[in-house]
Amino acid sequence: MLIKKAPDIKFSEITPKKLYLSRRRFIQGSAALAAFAVTESLLGGGSKQETQEKPGAPPGSPPPPRKPEITRRSRYLLADDQPTSFQEAAGYTNFYEFSTAKRDPTRLARDLRLRPWTVAVEGLVKAPLLFDIDDLIRRFPLEERIYRFRCVEGWSMVIPWIGFPLAEFIKKCEPTPSAKFVEFTTLFDPEQMPFQKTKVLEWPYVEGLRMDEAMHPLSLLAVGMYEEYLPPQNGAPIRLVVPWKYGFKSIKSIVRVRFVEKMPQSAWMKARPQEYGFYANVNPFVPHPRWSQEKERRIGEEGRRKTLLFNGYEKEVGSLYADMNLRRWY
Repeated sequence: MLIKKAPDIKFSEITPKKLYLSRRRFIQGSAALAAFAVTESLLGGGSKQETQEKPGAPPGSPPPPRKPEITRRSRYLLADDQPTSFQEAAGYTNFYEFSTAKRDPTRLARDLRLRPWTVAVEGLVKAPLLFDIDDLIRRFPLEERIYRFRCVEGWSMVIPWIGFPLAEFIKKCEPTPSAKFVEFTTLFDPEQMPFQKTKVLEWPYVEGLRMDEAMHPLSLLAVGMYEEYLPPQNGAPIRLVVPWKYGFKSIKSIVRVRFVEKMPQSAWMKARPQEYGFYANVNPFVPHPRWSQEKERRIGEEGRRKTLLFNGYEKEVGSLYADMNLRRWY
């Protein structure tokens, strides 16, 4: 599969300015897309009564730049891919901490407190760490990467993310040789995230990757999109992006990264293990128990298109799963 990589191209040269308006203008004036109808019964599972401590940045730290300072631009697209508009990408989201409806997080998450914010590093590492989010952003050169995004529900987008390779972050964490997996945890704050008061999932939201998946060059920690910092409803201030996996693996609003020896139990594995496995690789040949994965609805397009194995990134990541039965390890 031929994938174009053009380091010097700007997203603003691909799509008109009006399609990536600022978050403030979007919130004030743009209309959210109609919600994609998904009927889910509330699931059992207790909520954990713990909150994340969020000390501020060290005294005297310079304020973050008004916009992300992008040092490199790359496209990982097929020839017929076009980036989804900002309005659609920011207005049509899954963020169950706020709501199960696609258009609600834009409204409900707008007041999410993003500063102060820290990311704790725990588990099998040389020493525990605590990163202030602004210090973390300053530590790594930021890249723009235009990736395909495929939801397990059968819809997809193309999004220009801004972030840094997860592998570079992991190197800073200095995991021990016994660390085989990386576990990520979302903020748990039911007063800010109202759906954490429900039993739709077991909170806080947890996801994980095998270490070689986490170290793969395509795995990204994103802090922005469309040349702006992330809107709250899209996982601000920092989220995971793994483009060859279904979207629920790309955990939002991360506050903890833990290195472990055994495979983590993710939120959806706990909720519906017969439907959601640990790997969650995009695979048109393995249907969801309740619908086919052969085709997808690209947001902003008419009709449906064929879904590609590993979301079109088979050449890059196929070797990670060369000896695995993808039907068993879904």
